[in-house]
Amino acid sequence: MVELKEDERLDYLLAENLRIIQSPSVFSFSLDAVLLANFAGIPKRKGKIIDLCSGNGVIPLMLSNRTSVPITGVEIQERLFEMANRSIDYNQLGNQISMIHGDLKDMPALFGNDKFDAVTCNPPYFSKSEKVKINSNEHYAIARHELLCTLEDVVKTVSFLLKQGGKAAFVHRPGRGVDLLTLMREYRIEPKRVRFVYPNQQKEANTVLVEGIKDGSPDLQVLQPLVVYNEEGSYGSEVHRMLYGHE
Repeated sequence: MVELKEDERLDYLLAENLRIIQSPSVFSFSLDAVLLANFAGIPKRKGKIIDLCSGNGVIPLMLSNRTSVPITGVEIQERLFEMANRSIDYNQLGNQISMIHGDLKDMPALFGNDKFDAVTCNPPYFSKSEKVKINSNEHYAIARHELLCTLEDVVKTVSFLLKQGGKAAFVHRPGRGVDLLTLMREYRIEPKRVRFVYPNQQKEANTVLVEGIKDGSPDLQVLQPLVVYNEEGSYGSEVHRMLYGHE
């Protein structure tokens, strides 16, 4: 049994055969999280992973299906942190996944530098300078807008946490792609793989996935584009497999 509060529901992560607590008024994960969890290069049997801006713990839960190493999630919003913990308990993954309720900027002081083999992050997308209306819902506003951390805060923190040769994976908007790549190089995370995601064949990319290696050598690989929906309006085979575990 799992305790559900207010408008919470227990959804399926079908590809991973797991369940996750979600709430339309607090937080529900988007396809971006699924894309990042499948894109990130992570250690399989040895090492440690940390996920920043974890929300309701969706990325740690998904990553647990790909690896046996310890995974730490960091979330600043207490309600989301608490939802993540209940999902971890429900799926009996407490031996592998642990959540921290705190500010990502404090994590280097908490763990020390050069401690993780992989870092993932789905950060807030909109900077304060962008003229985008801030959501009146505080939970969504913090998740989507740089109210509590900036992109530079994120990349700087990731660099501190990563071991030399460790991998960092991010998902963001293409409009912030140059900002992300510039900051990664500034903070010693050399961009190595980039993949653009398109809603369909007729539209421009609306998501970019980037992976870098701390102190890696320059050599950027641009992967094949990922198209979410096919001509019939259903998920393309690759995205369908990410969501459902089969085509």
